[in-house]
Amino acid sequence: MSEKTPPQPIPTDQLQFALPPTFDNVEDERTYRKERLAAALRLFGRFGFEEGVAGHITARDPEFTDHFWVNPFGMSFKHITVSDLILVNHSGQVVEGRHHVNQAAFAIHSQVHKARPDVIAAAHSHSTYGRALSALGELLEPITQDVCAFFEDHTLFDDYTGVVVDEEEGRRIATALGPHKAVILRNHGLLTVGDSVDAAAWWFITMERSCQVQLTAKAAGKPVPISYENAVRTREQLGNDLVAWINYQPLYQQITRSEPELLG
Repeated sequence: MSEKTPPQPIPTDQLQFALPPTFDNVEDERTYRKERLAAALRLFGRFGFEEGVAGHITARDPEFTDHFWVNPFGMSFKHITVSDLILVNHSGQVVEGRHHVNQAAFAIHSQVHKARPDVIAAAHSHSTYGRALSALGELLEPITQDVCAFFEDHTLFDDYTGVVVDEEEGRRIATALGPHKAVILRNHGLLTVGDSVDAAAWWFITMERSCQVQLTAKAAGKPVPISYENAVRTREQLGNDLVAWINYQPLYQQITRSEPELLG
């Protein structure tokens, strides 16, 4: 009896692998960014990142690049749809939509977008573990593989002067962020940025979880740090926005399949 031929490997160019799309026109790119923004806000709601009316994610408009799309003031993350999003200009005025803008969102995000032309999206909310770590005025430490994405690529805004409602305070936060992907706002919470909505949202989600891990590990004992060389090497492997986009895709699939109405 002859042996059966074993299954042959499928050529890698015939295997599916999602990458960020490119667009031929700004209309399609605008729709894409708004869909990703609404989905990210729903995920933030699902993960419990809401605290009253605090929290916002912004996405730069692909045509009017000093304008950004943002969630309406006072609307639950869990209910937001694409049609609910508002477009705000550089002066903080709503130019599309029928809802107010969160002035704290404008004060912080407008200055971040202005200082960082490379940033498409920024995310901030008053998440539990982000607030807890911010209250300690500490940075994340290289104690797990995942947190190494932030190694020497996040900063601390080491001040607190109340609710951010003026542009000068927003400029100070943007300056503290510098060229990095994230900043811990002392006594306040986390802010992350990315070259896509997906990247900014992923950085926030994994940063919040990293805060939880650090607080838990330190409460249990003395964490063993990853060496400087290995932390740098791991950041180079995991810390770019394309890797963040890829990591985020399962979450986008989950929320759009379970809550497809968000795209309406």
